[in-house]
Amino acid sequence: MHKTSAWPLALVYAGLIVYASLYPFTDWRDVGLAPWAYLRAPWPRYWTGFDLVSNVLGYTPLGFLLALSALRTRRGRWAVGLATLAAGLLSLVMECLQSYLPARVPSNVDLGLNVLGAWLGAVVATLLEKWGAIDRWSRFRSRWFLPDARGALVLLALWPLALLFPAAVPLGLGQVFERLEAALAERLQDTPFLEWLPVRDLDLEPLVPGAELACVMLGVLIPCLLGFCVIRGTAHRTLFAGAVVLAGVGATALSAAMSYGPAHAWAWLGLPVQVGLGAGGVLALMLLPVPSRVSAALMLLALGIYLSVLNQAPASAYFSQTLQTWEQGRFIRFHGLVQWLGWLWPYAALLYVLTRVWVQPVKN
Repeated sequence: MHKTSAWPLALVYAGLIVYASLYPFTDWRDVGLAPWAYLRAPWPRYWTGFDLVSNVLGYTPLGFLLALSALRTRRGRWAVGLATLAAGLLSLVMECLQSYLPARVPSNVDLGLNVLGAWLGAVVATLLEKWGAIDRWSRFRSRWFLPDARGALVLLALWPLALLFPAAVPLGLGQVFERLEAALAERLQDTPFLEWLPVRDLDLEPLVPGAELACVMLGVLIPCLLGFCVIRGTAHRTLFAGAVVLAGVGATALSAAMSYGPAHAWAWLGLPVQVGLGAGGVLALMLLPVPSRVSAALMLLALGIYLSVLNQAPASAYFSQTLQTWEQGRFIRFHGLVQWLGWLWPYAALLYVLTRVWVQPVKN
């Protein structure tokens, strides 16, 4: 029996819904009405087809993942009902909390559409179970992955999404040093603790081509090593490494197209990046036979070097201007959530690998 990846993915998606529902988390106030007063409101005067469809589709993956979790834990008899109820309760709470946010408008129509979307997702999961698709995935997972692969699979599923957030260095996830330094200085302004903040004597300099090459190489190698921690067999690892390179290139090109326009989708693919991609792929092929625990140890080393070099690079003024536009949600309405994936993914992977190396026994 494998622990299902659907449950942690459902929790991640529920977190996305909470973030998107309560963004921007400011100016909370009480208008004197009960938070559930919107339930008795008439049909809204202004609405669009996009609003209706987005409210349905927004909760469909949550219903699907919750029902799949129930199906994989022998609660299949109640999968549709439990998934719909859980998603409906989440939507109810979110709409009630929106009553306290001036930038958001609670709606009973949104609540009904969210419940409908969750029910549709749960029904799809149940149908796939009846048609045998879930069993085929289970057999595929048994052939490819170790039994304790759930955490790695969740991280690998999130990696291409994290790359959608535009990065100053291609495949450069986790570049947070400048932002943390500026945020901490702002928080400590006009306090005696500001003097305790370490101050850099020199400004950060742009990465030389060799350092950029190393970051791109490690940016490809790290997810490959993460997969090697849980994938059985050299042949399966070879196919996986190729898929990682393709996913990294595709997600970065999509991010560039959304940030700078379709005509500039491949502007980031300069010579250092090309060599870095090739070197990362070659290193991944050379490391195909290594055991899972060795893969985890090598990934720790790669993450340390990667984050150290990457966080020595500043963001250019042009990139910072693009980032501000992106963070306002002009291209994809994730309300800045993708940026958090881009910042935090390497550190979540670091914690996961530390757990595998020091806590959990790793079997090959």
